Amino acid sequence: MNYEPGQIGDSDRLALPDYEERPRRRRWILGALIVVVVLIAGYLLFGRHDKPAATAAAGDQVPSVSVIVPGRQTVSHLITATGSLAARREMPVGVAGQGGMITKVLVDPGDWVKAGQVLATIDSSVQVQTAASLAAQVKVAESDARLAQANLDRAQKLVSDGFISKADIDQLTATRDAAIAKVHVAQAQLAETRAQNAQLDIRAPSAGLVLTRGAEAGQIVNQTSGGLFRMAKDGEMELDAVLSEADLAQVSVGVPAQVTPVGSSKSYAGHVWQVEPVVDPQTRQGIAKIAIPYNKDLRPGGFATATIHAGASQAPMLPQSAVLSDDKGNYVLIVDADDKVERRDVKTGVVSDSGVAIASGLNGTEHVVRSAGAFLNAGQKVDPKLVKSES
Repeated sequence: MNYEPGQIGDSDRLALPDYEERPRRRRWILGALIVVVVLIAGYLLFGRHDKPAATAAAGDQVPSVSVIVPGRQTVSHLITATGSLAARREMPVGVAGQGGMITKVLVDPGDWVKAGQVLATIDSSVQVQTAASLAAQVKVAESDARLAQANLDRAQKLVSDGFISKADIDQLTATRDAAIAKVHVAQAQLAETRAQNAQLDIRAPSAGLVLTRGAEAGQIVNQTSGGLFRMAKDGEMELDAVLSEADLAQVSVGVPAQVTPVGSSKSYAGHVWQVEPVVDPQTRQGIAKIAIPYNKDLRPGGFATATIHAGASQAPMLPQSAVLSDDKGNYVLIVDADDKVERRDVKTGVVSDSGVAIASGLNGTEHVVRSAGAFLNAGQKVDPKLVKSES
């Protein structure tokens, strides 16, 4: 096919480069580049000035802190002390009678005994024979008394017949009275011997716990032998709690206490039964005696700690995070009416799971910083947020 010069078909025209659209595309690209350059220049010129302004605005913000109003609560005054366990009423038991050779020991340390129970027996063979002899003498005296009474009765029947004089009657009456008196003497001697024989055996003067034993079979003992056994009356123990002079002044007879022996996690309830009136002038310490009922786990001579409940008082209570300390002592941070931080020195009292009792320095109406006080300074402006006290 032959084409005429200058004539081009539609399909051939689309395949040729569009010289008219190229300048238009370049203008769009150039315009986009100009916009990007303007944005970058604006950021460099104005963005740097906005950043210090934002920083300055942030610097003007005050920190937000949580504060609590502690109020006043009932706080139990607890005093902690240490000391040694001992028998509350220790009883040394020895020979009450004449003594002799021990034939048998019936108890050991740790045994519980009743009042009057025999702890050890002493040979009484000689004393038994003496008692038997005296018993026979009583029978002889009683026979003589009966014979004297019979003679007097017969004589009194013969007085009316004139066979017996009044003087004979008086003589027979005196004989009868003497015989009766001999009976009484013999009976008294027998009772004395039997009482002495009863004292030969070593007996418990009261119910209680045997602590020590110093007697063995075959041992010769007497009243000078001293204590052969040591007992705790009724098994009661006591803790001789050592207290400072100031703490001792706050303890009174009857207040409850908890005693915990060393090495044990179990505590035993007791009460103060005696506060010694004397304070050691060297150590400035005194003794408060805490009575504890019998328990097999309490051993005299052991070491224990005691918590004495010495009454209660009203005081502010704070969480431990609110109480700070430095070389000047304990203190808290409070927020005043102008929302400024203020240091307040305090004296702490009882520390427990509930918190720290404030003995002095606060009246309970202050706004106290609950935590993070170490990051604040006195006089610093803050934004206080009141929260409920957890104590």
